Amino acid sequence: MTGAPAVLAHGVGGRQDLPITLPQLVIAAALALVVTFLALGLLWREPRLDRDATGGRPVPQRLARLVDAPTFRWALRGVGLLAAGWFCLGLLAGPDTPDNPTAGALYVLLWVGLVPVSLVLGPVWRTVNPLRTVHLLAALAARRDPASGVRELPAGLGLWPAAVTLFGFVWLELVAPERATLPVITAWLAGYAVVMLAGAALFGAGWFDRADPFEVYSGLVGQLAPVGRAADGVLVWRNPLDGIAGLRPRPGLVAVVVVLLGSTMFDSLSNAPAWLRFSQENGLPAAVTGSVGLILVIAAVAAAYLAATVAAARIGQPGAASVDGAGSVDGAGSGRGVPGELVHSIVPIAAGYLVAHYYSLLILEGQRTVALLSDPLDTGANWLGTADWQPYTGLVTPSGVASLQITVIILGHLLGTLLAHDRALYLFPRARAVAGQLPLLALMVAYTVAGLLLLYAG
Repeated sequence: MTGAPAVLAHGVGGRQDLPITLPQLVIAAALALVVTFLALGLLWREPRLDRDATGGRPVPQRLARLVDAPTFRWALRGVGLLAAGWFCLGLLAGPDTPDNPTAGALYVLLWVGLVPVSLVLGPVWRTVNPLRTVHLLAALAARRDPASGVRELPAGLGLWPAAVTLFGFVWLELVAPERATLPVITAWLAGYAVVMLAGAALFGAGWFDRADPFEVYSGLVGQLAPVGRAADGVLVWRNPLDGIAGLRPRPGLVAVVVVLLGSTMFDSLSNAPAWLRFSQENGLPAAVTGSVGLILVIAAVAAAYLAATVAAARIGQPGAASVDGAGSVDGAGSGRGVPGELVHSIVPIAAGYLVAHYYSLLILEGQRTVALLSDPLDTGANWLGTADWQPYTGLVTPSGVASLQITVIILGHLLGTLLAHDRALYLFPRARAVAGQLPLLALMVAYTVAGLLLLYAG
């Protein structure tokens, strides 16, 4: 065999496993959003969420001292370097066979596993990122400040580099030919490492915050974690909605969130029988069809979001008539960027889709990958003691997965509706705030219907 096989199918549930019919489910989900919107309009009349991230209850001092201790941080960096080195054994010296854990480690343990870990612990990848640690060590060896580079980061750059690198990764995961084989993975990771380290050498460590797709991805999802930092840097327990409400608008932020949501929707679409038939019968290379499809789905998600937020600005804030290239709204009475201000409401929706779509993949293929990581060179050894693991399937039953998918998708949209409502009360005059949310409600309903139909289209 010339390459590792594609990882397991992402979903286990299907239409036959739903507790109600698919049309009933779609209608019920849409009604849930409408009822939530009406209830919020009646009962939630003032902004309540902490958009300045100043609140929260300090964690116990012992825990805070441990987390903030330099020794603990260096230990985490060391774990990241060791894990990267172990991964590279299989990548560079392991056999290109189904028993190589490389594809599973990258696509499942890292990409998918970052979601639940970040939802619980916050933006963990920033601490364990091996490339950030390599840059830090190089800077210390050269007796240079790792935050300083040869040049200053452009003020308006924002997260646009991360939007580009994130698109590059989802293209690799979903579209690239032979994407589970070692040469393809090696080529992508080599390019990723060069871009990250060269950018850090040029602009300083802040480049990782702007350009590393895994750091930005983990950071976005981590805004929903129950633990975070207050404005003064103190480690606190917090309401997860306060955490995501503290996500501040930045250039490129909308693009990052749209790529996350749109790529997951495309992944559902690409598994549908109709898309598979079209891909096989249109006469074009699969990579061309997949690339165009991925771009079009992301563009559709972006167009729907921008149309809804611009309409919300027009209705909620008369005179806010146009959106400039940075995502800010120009017009009388509005100096704020409505698309950027409201994009935090899409993050729980994207997180819900990620959990729904990849849950069974993480549980089943994740266990298999951990077993294979015990011997990345396939020599018959059992270095980590996990080689004999057999995947436990009790957590992945068709009905259970279907129920979880329904729950997290609808919950994500309900939280998105709540977040959008609270922010609209802050952005718009009270008399027009509810009316200004009608385009956002339509957007949430459209995303919900599309997500459920795509997820269960097969």
